[in-house]
Amino acid sequence: MEYDVAIVGAGPAGIFTALELVKRSDLKIVLIDKGDLLHRRICPVRLGSRCTRCKPCAVLSGWGGAGAFSDGKLTLSTTVGGWLSSLIGSKRLQELINYVDSIYLKFGAPNKVYGTDEEVVAELSRKAARANLKLIPMKVRHMGTERAHEVIQRMYNYLKDKVDILPKTEVLNIKVTNSGMKVLELSNGKILKAKYAVLAPGRAGASWMKRIAESLGVKVANNPIDLGVRVEVPAIVMEELTNALYDVKLVYYSKSFDDRVRTFCVNPYGEVITEFYDDIITVNGQSCINKRTENTNFAILVTMNFTEPFREPIEYGRHIAKLANMLGDSVLVQRLGDLRKGRRSTPERIKRSPIEPTLKEATPGDLSFVLPYRILSNIIEMLNAMNDLTPGVATDYTLLYGVEVKFYSVRVDVDPKLRMGGIPGLYAIGDGAGITRGLIQASTSGILAALSILSEMGYPDKDLSLDEK
Repeated sequence: MEYDVAIVGAGPAGIFTALELVKRSDLKIVLIDKGDLLHRRICPVRLGSRCTRCKPCAVLSGWGGAGAFSDGKLTLSTTVGGWLSSLIGSKRLQELINYVDSIYLKFGAPNKVYGTDEEVVAELSRKAARANLKLIPMKVRHMGTERAHEVIQRMYNYLKDKVDILPKTEVLNIKVTNSGMKVLELSNGKILKAKYAVLAPGRAGASWMKRIAESLGVKVANNPIDLGVRVEVPAIVMEELTNALYDVKLVYYSKSFDDRVRTFCVNPYGEVITEFYDDIITVNGQSCINKRTENTNFAILVTMNFTEPFREPIEYGRHIAKLANMLGDSVLVQRLGDLRKGRRSTPERIKRSPIEPTLKEATPGDLSFVLPYRILSNIIEMLNAMNDLTPGVATDYTLLYGVEVKFYSVRVDVDPKLRMGGIPGLYAIGDGAGITRGLIQASTSGILAALSILSEMGYPDKDLSLDEK
């Protein structure tokens, strides 16, 4: 089993690496993922059951990665979604984002883009500033969960006869020989060799990425960790913002601790969902095109920067999530009014609320037993500020689900071509490498890795132009 290129991870980063290599070469390529193909990724929660803790989680792993079960937001801006601009500059990144967007359109993404009315955005920015919030302007193309499935499936249909795809296969270890060959040990007992290897394990593979990097002597740093809750409110409360912007990016610096707090992944008329990371259940959100609820949900995340001697932000986030699971056997849900009054929410109180939870399996409880005071204080401050911008966000009936934690805190040492730790022919890309955190920049990192490989192989610059159709 020898290949020119082995890609580990079939999320957006890995898929776009394969798409670009297939477009510009006849290299022998294999794409490996520990999850299943898209049509076999069935989550019991989506069928009305409780989370059965599938390994690997069908929501996170498999063809399309975690993006397949997101609401398919394509953020067409360099200011959010990752740190690629620090490696290649904002101008080059915007060129690549535009190119990636054109590929999504080719495979069926909708034409509509939110956030294009500059006057409306300017007025909303002024309103946000008066509430001590900073609105991050950006353009967003929203596919919706169903359309995202369709787009990602079309990419599979295009690639399935052009590359070898190995689902339900885990890469246990990677070694580099003296000749530079990459040797991959697979969970099926087979050994795979490749001249080039691209590691794109996604958020669910952050711990795996750290282990592989350290085994190869590659430096690993820690990104800040984002920890918080998912908020659910009546959709009408946020319509002025979501109709214009769809995904509303607000940043707030808390008065008590001067911590950075932000909104993340706004889902108008959406539903709250769960994700399973090995042995913990966390919360997320999605929104569909054809299936609309009466609610809008979004995350409020507190950015936490840890200093020496602490080096385990992923384990810290996992520990917090475990506390929530311990108290509720899943994620917890609490009314904001109950949190303020220092009491747990009960099933009876939740039923009396005018907001009907979209995540039925969530256990009514008390988030103050889970999240540190500092984080809860920051979240409540942020909600109060948002209530000044869009009244109704911070009522006693607002629902808080916990916890939400983003596992992209591992930052692998890469150069501007995304080569990993100075090892020729070895690349680290996407959310699992800690350099992106979203569909567009993850996909963009795949394009960048593919172009880097082709450049190393001697393809002329003119053959690597993004203008090529």
